[in-house]
Amino acid sequence: MNEKLTMLLGTFGLHTAPMKKGTSTKLLRRSRIVARDRLRLRKGEATMNALRTAIAGLTLLFGATLVRADVITEWNRTATDLMRTVGIVGSPAARSMAIMNVAMSDAVNSVHGRYTRFIAQIPLASNASADAAASAAAKDTLLRLFPSQKARIEEFYAVTLKGIPDGAAKSTGIAVGEQIGAAVYADRSNDAINMPDSYRPITTPGVWIPTTPPLFPQYATAKPWGVKGADQFRPGPPPQLSSALYARDYNETRALGGMTSSKRTPQQSEAVRFWSAGTFARSWNEAASQLSGAKGFDLADNARLFALLTVGIADVTIADRDAKFHYNFWRPVTAIRNGDRDDNGATERDAGWLPSTPTPMSPEYPSGAAIIGGVAAAVLESVFGARSVPRFAITDIADSRVTREFDSIAKLAEEQREVRIWGGIHFRNSLEVGDAMGRKIAEQLVANYLKPAR
Repeated sequence: MNEKLTMLLGTFGLHTAPMKKGTSTKLLRRSRIVARDRLRLRKGEATMNALRTAIAGLTLLFGATLVRADVITEWNRTATDLMRTVGIVGSPAARSMAIMNVAMSDAVNSVHGRYTRFIAQIPLASNASADAAASAAAKDTLLRLFPSQKARIEEFYAVTLKGIPDGAAKSTGIAVGEQIGAAVYADRSNDAINMPDSYRPITTPGVWIPTTPPLFPQYATAKPWGVKGADQFRPGPPPQLSSALYARDYNETRALGGMTSSKRTPQQSEAVRFWSAGTFARSWNEAASQLSGAKGFDLADNARLFALLTVGIADVTIADRDAKFHYNFWRPVTAIRNGDRDDNGATERDAGWLPSTPTPMSPEYPSGAAIIGGVAAAVLESVFGARSVPRFAITDIADSRVTREFDSIAKLAEEQREVRIWGGIHFRNSLEVGDAMGRKIAEQLVANYLKPAR
């Protein structure tokens, strides 16, 4: 990229993929105009809104993926990194992200009133700073969720407030955000996730079973956000072991998902390695950030997007746990090593079979990855459309140099499903059922929550 252009984008806090040589000087002149106009804008939220518009314009100008976050995406990135530091994963991580994003969305809409609020009931404070309100709401909820990380949270909070001029708008925004953060956290204090783990492994007396406890069984009875109960969208049972459908899935996973499989292609193995738990967990936030940036979303639209996305993921982790522990269906590693005991002549036992990735410590049916992909894809498609979208990239959490690009929301969800077969930890029917569950929950959320208020 032209050195001057790179420096110009740096003044906006932007980064781009490398551009080909010969970039038009006309584009450079237009970029200088954008920078000159930015400097003339008054301070405060007008500056922030104009900057978001400039970012969207630059995206169209250069055709490159620009990464510039507002207070919503910045707090999402910070919360993700914070939870990785303290080792919060899975359902607890989904719950935490939903609490923070609902608080930010309710805070922003307590100022702008663009969308209905999830929990907050306070009067609109139209003269407050929405950025200050969102940041204070995020800070308040994260401090309550992770008090051991107080210094880190408050340090980042101070950074987010630096760009907001001191005055009544800032002070009122902070007060609004703190009030709403406390209200959202209080609302979730009785969501039953702290109930004792009472999962009971079923065995024959005297017969050994694995002794590592399952992951988050108490979420099976937790209080959801936007559905009536954990079992509202519970699917029917998994296929009968003697069925042709079960045999189809059994043989597919056995052939493609084994540690020593000769059927799995190098590309499929590469995808399995890429989609580690950490990369999967943050992938939908990455996609949402890039797509909203390409669209030039303002603060209220971004707050709604991330609230719907994270509430959806939090709800499907609850619905998935409910179904998993209701049916308690065996994983491929157990099924394939016991293929002679399923009364199905089309399933041959493979006594030494091992999956190519470690098996999660929870029942198999339905797939958690598929239900998360279903709800996330449906939420994003409701906002950005189901057809092609600007290309976006997901980064490997273990190596930031490694990325996978997508030009479709559905393709991201599809690949995340397929690797569960290639990794040897799921059957196809569980993926299909999970995806359908997630999409039903997304439909419920989008139809009833955070709707346009005017």
